[in-house]
Amino acid sequence: MDAVNEADTPDKPVLTHLRQDGTAQMVDVSNKAETTREATATATVNSTAEVLALLGAGELPKGDALAVARVAGILAAKKTPDLIPLCHPLPITKVTVDFELDAESVTVFATVKTRGVTGVEMEALTAVSVAALSVYDMIKAVDKHAVLTDIKVLAKSGGKSGDWTL
Repeated sequence: MDAVNEADTPDKPVLTHLRQDGTAQMVDVSNKAETTREATATATVNSTAEVLALLGAGELPKGDALAVARVAGILAAKKTPDLIPLCHPLPITKVTVDFELDAESVTVFATVKTRGVTGVEMEALTAVSVAALSVYDMIKAVDKHAVLTDIKVLAKSGGKSGDWTL
């Protein structure tokens, strides 16, 4: 049985990961065109000014949190289909993870790129989520009340649905 996609319109979007009987399926992307695809996502970790100063100086008790979080985010992007059951394994060609620190938060940005038949939004979201979790893990000894927030896709390009930016 195929996806419920016979009436996909702007007024009535279709859930392509569901079959007509409501059970989950991995979408068949074999007929989609291969294009260069890219997505950027973000997440924020809120903490205290004192902790952010330690983070920025690389002086946390556990060491250089941003270096650890960067590697964790890159690895997470590559492991997305192992974590999100209906994601396709993709030939990821590039992952960048960067950080912006301000007085009371660190914002994580991840950009993932591929040349394939489906997008990399989930890989970018997974990268920022795991990088933010890694920041939390590295700062929890000095701030057990840190908060992860605002995980979202900022932009995507390539594919049938085209380019968009939040």
